[in-house]
Amino acid sequence: MKWNSKITKVEPNHLVTRGYRQEDLIGNIPFSHVIYLLLKGELPCKEHGQMIDAILTACVDHGVTPPTAMASRVVASGGVPLPTAVAAGVLSIGDAHGGAIEKGAKYLQEGIKRMKKEDKTVDQIAEILVKESKEQKKRILGFGHRVHTADPRTKRLFSLADELKITGNHIALSKAIEKEFENQTVKKLPINVDGAIAAISSDMDFDWRLGKAFFLLGRVAGLTAHVYEEQTEQKPMRKMFIIECEYDGPKEKDIP
Repeated sequence: MKWNSKITKVEPNHLVTRGYRQEDLIGNIPFSHVIYLLLKGELPCKEHGQMIDAILTACVDHGVTPPTAMASRVVASGGVPLPTAVAAGVLSIGDAHGGAIEKGAKYLQEGIKRMKKEDKTVDQIAEILVKESKEQKKRILGFGHRVHTADPRTKRLFSLADELKITGNHIALSKAIEKEFENQTVKKLPINVDGAIAAISSDMDFDWRLGKAFFLLGRVAGLTAHVYEEQTEQKPMRKMFIIECEYDGPKEKDIP
């Protein structure tokens, strides 16, 4: 039985990844560019290479506040190997944490397709989308943040996208939606880092299904640092959280 794969050819003393010999990539091509190569099947141009590097860096860490870091540190405190604790953090990546890039990119890509099909402007389709989200009581992911009122990563990523001439319809739509939120709800919901990456990666022609991949690839580095710090600087099974729990189950009773 044979598999077909376009990723890497493995032969004795010979490795070819996406058409390039691995020994040629080593030391010559930045790691972030090799990630781009793996995901897209081609090496990035200078501008896309700089942008993918920035995207991965923007995902690298957010302190001990998110589930990924909490999960990794708690599991690390149990005395497990480093990869196991890092994997615990990775397993907490889902729709609520790390999933907004994927869903946001899908939403923006479908929005731009609809804009072209209905012959609307970016501002017109943004107005329609926000109105529909209000009527249907559905969240548009990639907007608002539980810590930041102005995500510093978003500002830098958008600025860089402008500098590198990557900015296109998807970034324009995300900014128009941000304005519409304020116009229609009188509530400011700034674009967060997930929303920024969703828009930028869409303007770079990445499939929305790779949304979680950017978050995953960047965050593993931060989780590794958290686990190493936990294992080398903290006592095993230390108290990290308040563990008071109020029981609200059935009343105590005797076995019949």
